[in-house]
Amino acid sequence: MTGQQVSWPLWEVFIRSRNGLHHAHVGSVHAVDAEMAVENARDVYTRRGEGVSIWVVPSTAIVASDPADKDSLFEPALDKIYRHPTFYEIPDGVGNI
Repeated sequence: MTGQQVSWPLWEVFIRSRNGLHHAHVGSVHAVDAEMAVENARDVYTRRGEGVSIWVVPSTAIVASDPADKDSLFEPALDKIYRHPTFYEIPDGVGNI
């Protein structure tokens, strides 16, 4: 295979640093399949033992909104004040919120 470059699909990587927390996007890896993507993500993003869970998602599966549509997407939520956590008291024993 001289002169040809093989391109593996791009995968987005999400790591949960500890139980009870959400997964956070940490970067991307190239891999031929999901299993290899998890292994590559582990090798690249959890070298020091950080993380309890890894998610990988093909980059082609991610759909994003256009920042120019911000007003039409998010403005309607402002009139629904019950969706904001200001009306709730969090008990002392609840962590990671």
